[in-house]
Amino acid sequence: MMSNLRGRFEAVIRDMGWGDGMLYLGSRIFRSLSRGRIELRKYYFVSQPTPARPLLPGNRGLTIAVSQIDQSHPLVCQFPRPSHVIAGRFASGARCFLATKDEKFVGFLWLQQGTYLEDEVRCRFKPLPVESTAWDFDVHVEPAHRSGMAFARLWDTANQFLRESKIEWSVSRISAFNPGSINSHSRLGAFPIGSACFFNGRRWQLLLSGSCPHLHFSSSEKNTPEIFLKADPSNKKQYPRFARKTG
Repeated sequence: MMSNLRGRFEAVIRDMGWGDGMLYLGSRIFRSLSRGRIELRKYYFVSQPTPARPLLPGNRGLTIAVSQIDQSHPLVCQFPRPSHVIAGRFASGARCFLATKDEKFVGFLWLQQGTYLEDEVRCRFKPLPVESTAWDFDVHVEPAHRSGMAFARLWDTANQFLRESKIEWSVSRISAFNPGSINSHSRLGAFPIGSACFFNGRRWQLLLSGSCPHLHFSSSEKNTPEIFLKADPSNKKQYPRFARKTG
């Protein structure tokens, strides 16, 4: 029993580092003691340049079809997200890129131009400069397809749209507790431009951020903080986890 706990602790610290690893363990303790009423989340904000060329050669991944869809598409009902969340995304003007194989759901990627209202915490994110930056979020690939070409096909289609729209950067938030996502973004050329911690209760929220506002408390959606994120390399931050070699 003790050896198993020690092994799990060492794995967390190895994958996340001491700082984020201890925060992750703290988040598990908060959730357990509060019976899920208190959540602790930490995000890294990253900026990713729109590449000039596709990730895949033209003859790779062709069995995966990717297209931009609207809410009327018949596969929307199969999305592994609450229906009201998906409806809210479309209503706010978010663009959904759907990946399918043999007309079956494989995954999706979302883009939002302008201000993005987060659906996991109470916050608005605004990437800058507005005219040349988009917000990318919720890149999902079904487990059976994660070792294939779906991820790259989604990004190639989204990047083509960004190039045609003269969008030079996409900005996103990554959970500090998800080393796989951090590595995936790093391989795509993303670099960190900020971080923030959110403590959420049933109605209240405490935000601690490296960007303005550095400290914010709210007790309702009427008092939602907004974080401005400058996308270009002049705003690049130095975090040890992004300095590690990614595999």
